[in-house]
Amino acid sequence: MSQKQQTNSENLKRGLAFAYRVGDYFENSVSDIIAGTHLGVAKLLDNEEPSLNTWYRVDIPQGVTGDGSEYYIYVKKGRSRNLLVFLSGGGVAWNSYTAARPSSGGTITAGMPNFYWSNLRPFTQIMNIRSGITEDINPRNKFRNFSQVIITYATGDLHVGNNDFEYTDSDGEKDVIHFHGYKNFRYAMEQAKRLFKNPKRLLIAGDSAGAFAVPALAGEICDDFYPECKDVTLLSDSGQFLYDGWRDTAKEIWKAPDDLWQAITSDNITVDWYRRLYAKYGDRFRYLYSTSTHDYLLSAYYNDVANKVFASDKDIQAEFHEQMKVMLTQLKEVNPGFHFYLNNFRNKMVMKSGMKGGTIHTNIRNLNFHLANSEGVSMEKWLYDAMHDKLYDSGMTLIE
Repeated sequence: MSQKQQTNSENLKRGLAFAYRVGDYFENSVSDIIAGTHLGVAKLLDNEEPSLNTWYRVDIPQGVTGDGSEYYIYVKKGRSRNLLVFLSGGGVAWNSYTAARPSSGGTITAGMPNFYWSNLRPFTQIMNIRSGITEDINPRNKFRNFSQVIITYATGDLHVGNNDFEYTDSDGEKDVIHFHGYKNFRYAMEQAKRLFKNPKRLLIAGDSAGAFAVPALAGEICDDFYPECKDVTLLSDSGQFLYDGWRDTAKEIWKAPDDLWQAITSDNITVDWYRRLYAKYGDRFRYLYSTSTHDYLLSAYYNDVANKVFASDKDIQAEFHEQMKVMLTQLKEVNPGFHFYLNNFRNKMVMKSGMKGGTIHTNIRNLNFHLANSEGVSMEKWLYDAMHDKLYDSGMTLIE
């Protein structure tokens, strides 16, 4: 190695180390702020009745996150009999390499490969509540009076895992990730049923990893917990990630329920799970899907699978866009009643090193939820209309 190359390499290492420290400092600072102010969330005690329009943390003693730490969900009691069951996102681990690289403020800021959140802590609260559809201080939020159950996620298994998976970490040491997403989901829904017994209208939604989980788990939510609710809407926000190993991952690594891994027959797990769901339930539900046109983060995940590079640029984003057009067509083939919301809000996540340009990743728990897309329709309005039987597509002119 030449002197110049060695100097550049050392400067890069120092730069990454600095970015890592900055990211971790930012994360810890945000956690301290949340924990020490009114933004903190009180625990709901056993047998306690929640107050109206107040967020609570509900501990799930039987649950566990990926790294073995505590698991809990968030709930809020609204004034209406409408209920939102929300399946949160937080990345995915599909093999030993990705399992060994969880996310943190430091890894994200430094642009180091990081694939999933492995635990819950005050910082992760900002990804779960009080933004977009969960915003509780905005009187114009059409969903403000919904009761809400936020099924948090920190297991890397799209909410469907039942396994303790051993892997070798980045330091060469043996470790275990607890793929307990499915167990956590079931325990969480027991609490949801206890607190919100008989909703008149049900919205089952999820973003990112939770978007994949919507078609996987919606049937169970309705059959096992809310069988009397006949007004049900499903929404997956940003659930596109092509990978031809999904079936093996779901079966061997996550050990998902048999009917879920058996339903996977292609590289698009979301389409396969919606096909399975529609075959069983038909038009019992309203079916909705939303996405941005050049998702910077989902394209980075696909880039890692296709090219072993966890980064996003205009070329891989263009490939994502072409895959998106195919996916929308496939969903319409599954059910002609599928309706879509597209946006091209620009990615402004400057803290994410290696993620250049593109469009946002997820919108439903984002401030842009209330903003109009290129056709003058907000996601908020589109979703609210759909739940009241005014179903239409929005943003389709963004397809090139």
